[in-house]
Amino acid sequence: MWKNRFLIAALFIVTIFVTAQAQNKKIITAAQANGVYRYYDNEFRILALGHNKLKVQFDGVYHTIAKSVNMGYASGEATIDGNIATFKPEDTETCEITLVFLSGKLRVEQTGSDADCGFGHNVYSTGV
Repeated sequence: MWKNRFLIAALFIVTIFVTAQAQNKKIITAAQANGVYRYYDNEFRILALGHNKLKVQFDGVYHTIAKSVNMGYASGEATIDGNIATFKPEDTETCEITLVFLSGKLRVEQTGSDADCGFGHNVYSTGV
């Protein structure tokens, strides 16, 4: 009798855990991901390709004190899982860009320096 109660309690706990995990993982649709995201002169263009893939293009600009600009560009495919996409720009080894789709905005985190990502001096993709 106690074995049945233990089994029922264990199943109940596992069900609650699995349900909580499923609720924490947000799923982004193509309509929510597609678009142009801008922060000052920096811009991400994103197009959903299907099968958890996104086409990503980044154009970045850094304005120098001497009134010139340093530029950076990256493009390629990102793999999306829930609301987080991971993107490695083409022709780079140590650069990784993480895109987090939030309500009405995009949060971006860059791993690697400007040079690692093939960007001009002080050009970074990090931001909201």
